[in-house]
Formats: sequence, C-alpha cells, structure tokens
Amino acid sequence: MPSYRELLQQVKSEIDEIDAARAAELREDEAPVFVDVRDRNEWDEGHIAGAFHVPRGNLESRIEGAVPERDAAVIVYCASGSRSAFAAKALEELGYENVSSLAGGFTDWTRNGFPFEVPRALDEPKRRRYSRHLLIPEVGEEGQLRLLDARILLIGAGGLGSPASLYLAAAGVGRLGIVDDDAVDETNLQRQIVHSTDRLGESKAESAKRTIEALNPDVTVQVFKERLTSENVDRILGEGWDVIVDGADNFPTRYLLNDASVWHGIPVVHGSIFRFEGQTTVFKPKEGPCYRCLFPQPPPPELAPSCAEGGVLGVLPGIVGSLQANEALKLSLGIGEPLVGRLLLFDALSTQFTEISLRRDPECPVCGENPTITDYIDYVEFCSGGRTHVAP
Repeated sequence: MPSYRELLQQVKSEIDEIDAARAAELREDEAPVFVDVRDRNEWDEGHIAGAFHVPRGNLESRIEGAVPERDAAVIVYCASGSRSAFAAKALEELGYENVSSLAGGFTDWTRNGFPFEVPRALDEPKRRRYSRHLLIPEVGEEGQLRLLDARILLIGAGGLGSPASLYLAAAGVGRLGIVDDDAVDETNLQRQIVHSTDRLGESKAESAKRTIEALNPDVTVQVFKERLTSENVDRILGEGWDVIVDGADNFPTRYLLNDASVWHGIPVVHGSIFRFEGQTTVFKPKEGPCYRCLFPQPPPPELAPSCAEGGVLGVLPGIVGSLQANEALKLSLGIGEPLVGRLLLFDALSTQFTEISLRRDPECPVCGENPTITDYIDYVEFCSGGRTHVAP
C-alpha cells in the first residue's frame, strides 16, 4: 500500500500544475475558471476573487453546476496544493479536458502578493437559521446577505400586512417599516394574525413590531404610528426603501401611495381582498403600469363597500399577503418573474387563479408620456371617508 505522500507524488505526476505567477497571468489574459476546494472556514478567511467555492468533499456532485463546460480552462486550488492535486485528477476522470492545480495553493498566491478578497459572510447562527435558503441556488449565502440588507416598507399592519410582515421577517429581511395609525380591535383577530387578544387597544404598528422582533432578532422594525398623508409621504418614503408592500385599506392611501412611489421610483407590491376574492400585482415604475393606469379615478362610495360591510374570509388575507411577501422577496433578490404587468386574481370559493395582462397607459396622468398630475391630491372626499371595496 503506497503512503499518502507517495500517492500524492503519483497524482501530481499525472496532472498539470501551475505556479501562482503563471496563474495570475492567465487570470488577466484568458480568464480561466478558478475553483476553490477548501473548507468553508478557509474560504471565509479569504479567496481569489471570482472563484467558485466547491469543497473537495462535494466536488464530484457539484462541479457541473459551477463549471458545466468540459473544455473550460479550470485552475483548482486549496491551501497548499495537495487537495487540489487530487481534485484536478478527479475532474480529469469526470471528463474535464483543461485542468490545472495551483502549486503552493492559496498560501503561495498570497505570499506572492496577488489580490484576494475576504467575503462578507453569515456567522454560524445565521447559517443555521437560514439553512434552507442557503440550499437554494437562486438564493444561497449571497442572496441571504442581500435580504439582510433589504429595506421593505409595509403600508398597514392589518389583514395583508400581518402575513406579509411575518414571512418577510422569517426570511431575514433586515429592515421592515410599518405604517399604521390604528389600534388592535377584537374584530381584527379573525384575520390579522400578527396581533393577539392580550394586545387589544395597543397600536397595531407596535404590536406587529413586538411579534416580528420575537420571531427574528435579525430584523430591525421601524414604526410609523401615523396614517400616510400628503404631508408625511415624502418623509416616510424618503427613508430609503427598496420595496413597498401595499396593505392599505382605503382608496385615498392607495392613490397617494401610487403617485409617491412613481415619483420616488420604488416598486409597490399591491394586494387587495373582499369576501372570497383577492388580487395581487406589482407596480414597478418605468417597467410597467401603475395603479392609476388601471383605475384613473376612485369609484363612487356606493360602489366601494368596505370589509366591515361586506366581510372577508379570514384565511384570504393570509393567501394574498403571502403572495405579496413572495413578490417582495423576488424583487429584493432580483430573481424570478415579478408580477409586473400581470394581475393575479384568486377566487377562494373555487380555488382558482386567473391572470390578466396589464399595460402601461401612455395617457396615464402620473406615469404617462405627458403627466398632468405632478403634485399630491387629496381624494378623501371621493371615497366617503376612506371606505373601499378592498379593505383588509
């Protein structure tokens, strides 16, 4: 039986090795693929910029995801050049045609003064908390770090804001803002799951903050115990939000939020519910229609009964609010196909989804080619004190 040293020498005689200077030259001229086969803790301490991290123990099962082309130029490295030698041999056996092992490994690379980067990384508690996200290629550690940096504003901590806020907090969105001037009422508890019986009379924004912070201490919650108005909308939206989740319960707020979001350039994840019906879409400035493209003017009060008048199935806001959270996460991560230009309708009685295509109106008074509305308008008088057919 050959010793480890003898086996290593044999493998090195059968593969190509490249020194740090030559690898650095190739990196500038031919852009080979660097594959780091060290352990996670070694990678976190520093690695060659642009390298793929595929630990040696997972190399055979994961390399195709990192380097699908068998004829690609690949430079494998570890700490000193031993593990990478065996890795290079394994890649050749898998059919890779142009593989080299970095002689001296990352140690020699840094000793020669070649550039490397120390990544921002999740600590071990966060890696455990978000472990299911880390397993998803579209999210992974980079995506989770992006979520922890994300800033999402929720308009309302009611039926839609409750599930949306809980799932966004659980996903690790680092900063959540909550705008709500209402207090928890007994009639809310049939659907507003972020609140509880022992909080009756408490500020909804504060109640939601308590629940969210208990769920995930990684999340910072900023509360605005006020109704969104033309006097405060620029101040609130000017806090630097990436996405807005609209759970408003009245038309004046919806129109005000729409106009402000267009002017501030912030996408809005819209949701609305009534009885057994819900709808969701994404209004993204310059990439799709806005709320006014769909509804240029609010309907008359007699055509806009509130949920207090018409009711709502308690589980419906959970479904629609969860869809809103999904859209907000996609926007924050930059993945998938957000519901921009698409209105998703849900019928809880038939359990059917229907999708309607939406188009931006070039004549829209706010986002059109020649906007005629350039300042905030008070729509309260049109909406009978703020009642709406989509109150959560």
